[in-house]
Amino acid sequence: QVQVVESGGGLVQAGGSLRLSCAASGVFAGVDIMGWYRQAPGKQRELVATIASGGNTNYADSVLGRFTISRDNAKNTVYLEMDNLKPDDTAVFYCKADIRVRSFLRSSTYWGQGTQVTVSS
Repeated sequence: QVQVVESGGGLVQAGGSLRLSCAASGVFAGVDIMGWYRQAPGKQRELVATIASGGNTNYADSVLGRFTISRDNAKNTVYLEMDNLKPDDTAVFYCKADIRVRSFLRSSTYWGQGTQVTVSS
């Protein structure tokens, strides 16, 4: 069974830093795009950053220059380094992974359970 599990959320003061991790586990052929999304109370889930297996990245304008996404393909793990955090960054952060269960199949999207990030002013 394929699972995607996040870790690393918590409470931090404005201007501080946090690092999120997300690992895909189970039996599968490969992991394509991995990414982070977030959902603040009363708002829709929004893209934060994505990274392809080859390393190409994409960021939301609101986090550009403050957040850095990276991945370790050997560990099927994606990271999100968040610096200069602001109260507006407070949200539940979700990891998304596009996973190919079999090499000849298209990838399917798997979501983690979410991890809370709270930034106090």
